Amino acid sequence: MLREIAAVGADPARGGFSRAGYSDADRELREWFTGHAEARGLDVERDCNGTMWAWWNPGGSTADAVITGSHLDSVPGGGGYDGPLGVASALAAVDLLRERSVVPDRPIGIAVFPEEEGSRFGVACLGSRLMAGAISPERALALTDREGDTFAEVARRDGLDPAHIGPDPGRLARISSFVELHVEQGRGLIDLDRPVAIASSILGHGRWRVTVDGQGNHAGTTLMDDRRDPMVAAARMIVEIRDLARRTPDARATIGRLEPVPGGTNVIASQVRFWIDIRHPDDLVTAALVSQARDRVLAAAADEGCRAEVREESLSPTVDFDLGLREALRTALVDAPELGTGAGHDAGVLAASVPTAMLFVRNPTGISHSPEELVEDADAEVGAVALADVLQGLAAPGTEAAAADTRHMMAR
Repeated sequence: MLREIAAVGADPARGGFSRAGYSDADRELREWFTGHAEARGLDVERDCNGTMWAWWNPGGSTADAVITGSHLDSVPGGGGYDGPLGVASALAAVDLLRERSVVPDRPIGIAVFPEEEGSRFGVACLGSRLMAGAISPERALALTDREGDTFAEVARRDGLDPAHIGPDPGRLARISSFVELHVEQGRGLIDLDRPVAIASSILGHGRWRVTVDGQGNHAGTTLMDDRRDPMVAAARMIVEIRDLARRTPDARATIGRLEPVPGGTNVIASQVRFWIDIRHPDDLVTAALVSQARDRVLAAAADEGCRAEVREESLSPTVDFDLGLREALRTALVDAPELGTGAGHDAGVLAASVPTAMLFVRNPTGISHSPEELVEDADAEVGAVALADVLQGLAAPGTEAAAADTRHMMAR
């Protein structure tokens, strides 16, 4: 299934894939998912926030449902597994359960959440945040992309009604559990020599936008001592933030996006915008890092004769996945280790509303959000079998688990 979409959103300039939410590539991927779901006789719908749902519900109800799935959008120049692996594995897991003649007691749903990466509107996990009420509709609809289009405008063009976008407590109440399979975005499984792990937690993390205003001017006629250059101020800020994180155990701080205005080679910028991603397992430490980073930003701006503003775009606390659900996963996957992660996921957002869990599949490069991201075919198959075993235990607990082959492969 993943080979079928290997050309969708391929980015010849960056390498890898650029599949922004609500883009042409994203729509093509949603059509791919819909086609596979309908070919399996699953009932497909799209909710008010743009999330796709495919239902296997022999009893005709969607109450008390076991949900799996992930996302299809990507970061700019991202890998081919971050998101789509979880969606394809969910479809494969349904195939495996049917091969075992399993008829679930609870409905099984596959969810495909939009704009998980936040690469278009700046807020990660936008679809799941809207459903869970973790972001207000007013704020979400006012978000803008690089072209200046608001989320409200883009959503309307994509067939959604902005008036109906927002919290969906009725749908959340029908979910008994959510299990997301995802490529591991680190080296844990490489070092353990295992193909699949159970997630234990997600680091708290957030994104902040820094705007530095200076004085635009001519690169050739403006003497160095006469400049109020926001790019120089931003450069100082970026190094300061890096040094703050290095002095704080277990912290991560990243500036991966920087935009000078107007962006000419022979122009002193009038404004520079950049985004800070800060992560730490202790939410109090994250807050302290942000406070210190803000102080450094304001001081560096003043030293260069500039002004600066730091604005929060998204913030997610540290998540420990549901203990009861993790125990159910350990029962189904006896030999699977447990690993924490520094990457955010829809499962982390939904954890405040419903019991959630995650499975990680080995990435032999240890690299993610990059064209070098990889999952080997054998590990992808082990992951799909593991997901099927978990879904069977949750949705059809009275049936034979049929997990011996999985446990044998996982012990290799």
